[in-house]
Amino acid sequence: MIDYQKIIDKYYPVGTTRRDIYMHHCRQVADKALDIAQKKALDLDKNIIEAAAMLHDIGIVMTDAPSIDCHGSLPYICHGIAGADMLRKEGYPEEVARVAERHTGAGISDEDIKELDLPLPPGNYMPETLLERLVCYADKFYSKSGEMKEKSLEKVRDSMSRHSSATLARFEKLHQEFS
Repeated sequence: MIDYQKIIDKYYPVGTTRRDIYMHHCRQVADKALDIAQKKALDLDKNIIEAAAMLHDIGIVMTDAPSIDCHGSLPYICHGIAGADMLRKEGYPEEVARVAERHTGAGISDEDIKELDLPLPPGNYMPETLLERLVCYADKFYSKSGEMKEKSLEKVRDSMSRHSSATLARFEKLHQEFS
């Protein structure tokens, strides 16, 4: 069993807005991922799903996102790679670190980084494993702002299409796999 609460407690202190938002969002993503895994009879350990979902956004604390009480120095888009680095340094399993690293958008390709001039190191940040794809998909239905209610499929598609047609196509592939 992975103790995901230990690192959350370290970076998201009780009584902070940052923690309240983080815990609410990650719990929503974990519940959706666990529900999909059960309904689709996915060959994944439920404890790994829960830990990966609860830790997928651990890196937001390192970003400059005051609206969610995060006062770091990195652009928000860097939260995935920052979270993966944090998890690796803290000794969490690589499969969980990779979920953090690869969940942003519907994945970010090296071509996306170049074409969109994203402030990320060159690399492939596409969800590859079943666990990575599952948490990435579940995450698209929840925001860390506003009412934090589950988004409709139409709203998720609209959000994905605003990034690029390639992002929308990647989301549609995830939707076919998990719906």
